[in-house]
Amino acid sequence: MKLVNDIVSHWAARTADAIALKESTRSWSYAELDALIRQTASQLAQRGVRAGDRAMIVCENCSGAVALYFACTLIGAWPIVVNSKLTEREIEDIRAHSGARIVLHVNGKTDLAAAIAGADIDPDCKPEPRQAQPENDVAALIYTSGSTGKPKGVMLSHANLMFVAAATAKARAFTSEDRVQAVLPVSHILGLTGVLLGSLHAGASVHLASRFDPAASLKALKDDGLSVIIGTPSMYAMLAEYAARKGATPIHAPRLRLISSAGAPLDMATKTAVEAAFELPLHNGYGMTECGPTISLTPLDAPRKDCGIGRLLPGIEARIDDDGKLFVKSPGVMKGYYKAPEETAAMLDADGWLRTGDLARYEDGSWFIVGRAKEMIIRFGFNVYPAEIEGVLNAHPAVARAAVIGRTKDGSEDILAFIHAAEGAAPDVAELSAYAAARLAPYKRPSEFRVVPHMPMSAAGKILKTELATMV
Repeated sequence: MKLVNDIVSHWAARTADAIALKESTRSWSYAELDALIRQTASQLAQRGVRAGDRAMIVCENCSGAVALYFACTLIGAWPIVVNSKLTEREIEDIRAHSGARIVLHVNGKTDLAAAIAGADIDPDCKPEPRQAQPENDVAALIYTSGSTGKPKGVMLSHANLMFVAAATAKARAFTSEDRVQAVLPVSHILGLTGVLLGSLHAGASVHLASRFDPAASLKALKDDGLSVIIGTPSMYAMLAEYAARKGATPIHAPRLRLISSAGAPLDMATKTAVEAAFELPLHNGYGMTECGPTISLTPLDAPRKDCGIGRLLPGIEARIDDDGKLFVKSPGVMKGYYKAPEETAAMLDADGWLRTGDLARYEDGSWFIVGRAKEMIIRFGFNVYPAEIEGVLNAHPAVARAAVIGRTKDGSEDILAFIHAAEGAAPDVAELSAYAAARLAPYKRPSEFRVVPHMPMSAAGKILKTELATMV
């Protein structure tokens, strides 16, 4: 298998009747999914979608989105998978920047053929040239959330995605017997590569969920025989909290063998609570969209008791500069940002080293992410990392999740902590301040606490700190 579109056909020829996708009450075998992909590719071609055209798929997790994605790669079009929860303005920004030939809207109830037949075609779209080696063609154009400005289109090739899919499938020991929950959006690189492509690469069965619902997830664990969950820390925290509230701990999941956290920093409070709820080690990892995404994972045979991000995937290199900034070189590193050569050059040097923007260290056989370089707070001349403070605050029983940002003041920075209360709790600011004072050096203590009704979250489960900053 060299190309993304080889994955399903590979297994359709070998295990035709094995279940590839399950969605609600319906499932698709590998043979049925392969037939659907080929039919969808034919319909797209009939509408005038060509190799090198950009095709937007605005979707939730559903079989139609999966079929459209693979169909685009089959005809050589560039799939742009976009979360349907984005606003019309955000979707239009992506369409305008990408110059998409076609925009398709699909969900679990969509008639796929009708959606393709009814979609508008942009006659002015010019296809991008094909590469001499097909594996170097773009297999996904992933737009970042754009939380700090206009979104950027990350160009990931077949070779990029196939490397990550194969490496993560091996690291997680996926087999054809696995049933993997796909609740992370396939519009996010982790949901697309780490969950969907990685699972199918191993011939496993992917159980699609259009949205995360703790009750539905616990039911699926019990009734559907799920063996693997890959999710964000906030997702796991909500599962553990819900199960505890319902008196359903330890969580009943007879076939579950692996729970793995990714997509956002993991803190010890969440890790401890989740491991107690599942009676399994919560594995961790690290990656970024520009790397397809996975860079490191904790090994299955050596789970960590801390929040280390584990070992680099085979084939990946990493180094730290004098300021602690992490650089990586990987077969998964993007081709670049679409229509943005200057931004690409600022991120990726001529030797293939990618500037992650993260601060890291390596010790005790594991890599650790200290924080984001751009989020680092300088207070009284000391470097302060929000992740450390958030980890302390997340351990307080009245706190569901915390987010910390800096605010410039008098040549230094204040530390602001935003608190989302745990179910049924009413955090007291004075108590939180005393709690932090007992566990943090004076220069690390928040100068202000704000209890908020909810945290602004991206579709991938990350807290949007730029939106918190606008509240200040």
